[in-house]
Amino acid sequence: MFKRSTPILASLDKAATISFYTQKLGFNLKEENNGYLVFERDDIHVHLFPCSNPDECRNMGCYIYVTDIESLYTMYQNAEIIHPNGPLQLMPWGLRQFAVTDNNGNIIYFADDKPVAS
Repeated sequence: MFKRSTPILASLDKAATISFYTQKLGFNLKEENNGYLVFERDDIHVHLFPCSNPDECRNMGCYIYVTDIESLYTMYQNAEIIHPNGPLQLMPWGLRQFAVTDNNGNIIYFADDKPVAS
């Protein structure tokens, strides 16, 4: 029944967010409307809404399921955007994942699209 989900995260600085998502994460900016940003990479969309108060917009995040997680991890390591506590690892629930923190403080978990067989 369900087919897709699109995260909507906070953006504290439009220009810095566009730069981060396009240059560091490799997304394309698809749309911008009064500070509301829509990014796309492959079939994944991420939306960011303008937020002027960091206290109101903290603790946001999402999971993005990917293939070839090792290559993506290496690319993001080279960009120096891996969360300090988020290296690539096998989690107790069977997913291999790592974490990135964007320029706004949003945490994005990238995980294998299939759990590791136990």
